[in-house]
Amino acid sequence: MHKAIKSLWAGRKLLFAVPIATLALTSAASAECIHCTKENPKDILLKLIDEIDSAYLTQSPQNLMMMEDNPAYFVVDDGKFLFEEKRGPNNVSLEKCDFGKGPGVLDGAYAEMPRYFEDTGRVMDLETRLVHCMKTIQGFSSDDPALKNRSEIRALMAYVAARSNGYKWNPPMDHPLEKAMRDAGEVMFYRRSSVMDFSCATCHTETGKRIRASVLPNVNRPKEWTKAVSWPALRVGRSSNIRSPYQRVRGCYWQMRKGKIKRQSDAAIAILSFWTDQARGEPAIMPDLKR
Repeated sequence: MHKAIKSLWAGRKLLFAVPIATLALTSAASAECIHCTKENPKDILLKLIDEIDSAYLTQSPQNLMMMEDNPAYFVVDDGKFLFEEKRGPNNVSLEKCDFGKGPGVLDGAYAEMPRYFEDTGRVMDLETRLVHCMKTIQGFSSDDPALKNRSEIRALMAYVAARSNGYKWNPPMDHPLEKAMRDAGEVMFYRRSSVMDFSCATCHTETGKRIRASVLPNVNRPKEWTKAVSWPALRVGRSSNIRSPYQRVRGCYWQMRKGKIKRQSDAAIAILSFWTDQARGEPAIMPDLKR
């Protein structure tokens, strides 16, 4: 399948032509991001396509064509700048933040989240941990506008997540709370409720199911599921902004007409813990480009 996609791309290159200056900027951003990660996200996806017959992975040849020039690379670069910039009342960067592998260690850290953190006594996802570090290291207060700037938070998340591109999902299950959160997330995933009597499993436990024109991923097929959970990501045609894992959870809950799930809550983190565990052993695709 991917050979056909490559041939299609070769024949249609000119149709997607953009001004030379724009191409130069895009290439520079892409090269910088790829340099700091392990492998081109497009190549990771093509390998998965080779390994499994999946209508979900191959449903959008156009997205595959665009992945090397994914606009999300610009957001990753913005996040890198914000991460290294000295900010907040303490005028320091986030380079001392510990995402689970030691202060300042980013490579592979996101692929092992959510996880338990001794200094907080709770399981945290990436967004929750970033906000914690902005408060404790940079000195931002809970009501500071910097913590309410969702675009900047997502940019920071995109940068940290990109440093796990190509790493296999491997969330730890060593602490009792890590397993408890994962198990709670599984219960939430399969629990039917609300006016439509839906659960996450209604859409995501059968191969080839669709919602409108989109093929849905099967939670029981890790090679599909890794793409499904590779957020933050850019959604083509939906927004110029990158979207976070929480926003994907919230969107699914809205479509099921369930109550709003709170950002950085234990409930949201539990769902993400189960999601990530189901992709265990497969490579993260960061940054990804979604339908």
